[in-house]
Amino acid sequence: MAESQFQLSRDTHVWSFNSAAQPTITVNSGSIVDIETWDCFTGQVTSESDTVASLDLNRVNSATGPIAVNGAEPGDTLAVTLLDIQPGPIGAGMIIPEWGQLIDQVAAPQTRIFHVKDGVITMNDRVHFPTRPMFGVIGVAPESGDISTFLAGRHGGNMDDRMNGIGATVHMPVFQSGAMLSIGDMHASMGDGEISGTGVEIGGTGRIKVEVIKNRAAGWPVTETATHWYTHGAIESGGTLNEAIKIACEEAAKLLVDQWGFTIEDAFIFLSVAGDAGIAQSTHPCPGSVIARMGVPKIAACPTPFKA
Repeated sequence: MAESQFQLSRDTHVWSFNSAAQPTITVNSGSIVDIETWDCFTGQVTSESDTVASLDLNRVNSATGPIAVNGAEPGDTLAVTLLDIQPGPIGAGMIIPEWGQLIDQVAAPQTRIFHVKDGVITMNDRVHFPTRPMFGVIGVAPESGDISTFLAGRHGGNMDDRMNGIGATVHMPVFQSGAMLSIGDMHASMGDGEISGTGVEIGGTGRIKVEVIKNRAAGWPVTETATHWYTHGAIESGGTLNEAIKIACEEAAKLLVDQWGFTIEDAFIFLSVAGDAGIAQSTHPCPGSVIARMGVPKIAACPTPFKA
């Protein structure tokens, strides 16, 4: 693996994506950066007695950054490749009052501590499963204003998509000079939907590569894996999963039409017969975002989100 040129510690972090953000470091397109991140609780959870009732909720979902990338301007794409993600040894999952699909069936709040070693997560004496590390928060400065790292939008943010794991490239639309990238909210594993509101929340280290793609951008972040590219849509609290899925489908169809010459009718049918609509996060009821994705298979007709 290529060596990093820059390092950024978890002590350099933000709680929001701000249109007027100033960079912690500035790098060139093509640079490799090593980052350290807090867990989403910023070190507040160390035992099962540390429940959400005892947390400072103003210290949730910190993101390491911002990183400015020379040459990134509005209308461009910042491609962020997740070269490596290494979770730490201890993580946590929670039940949070009034959050999640099964909250009416359980006593809340509760915390479970997970131990991570050699690619295996241990929940208890009986339950062990492989790590599936990913970053929940990946975003850039928005077009305007200040957006909490708890929320998702066109700028990315708290996308909570498990596809944003090792080897994936997240194509972020750029809204401000330098893009102002920040990353955090690592999970050793997180299921589709993150239905209780947490994955295995954990701190750790990551290695990323940043590249600027000039004069091409989608309306929302697009994640590219070895086999698919995934468009996204998000709706804040009060919205529905159907609304989020519609945005993700519209974004996929727009790329197929604009980048690869599909008619809208062919794009609609192709997405129905070969695409995969999915749930990134549906932790509801809760005050966060509902996030959907549409997976488009890489075939000769549409091998990447953007033409070379």
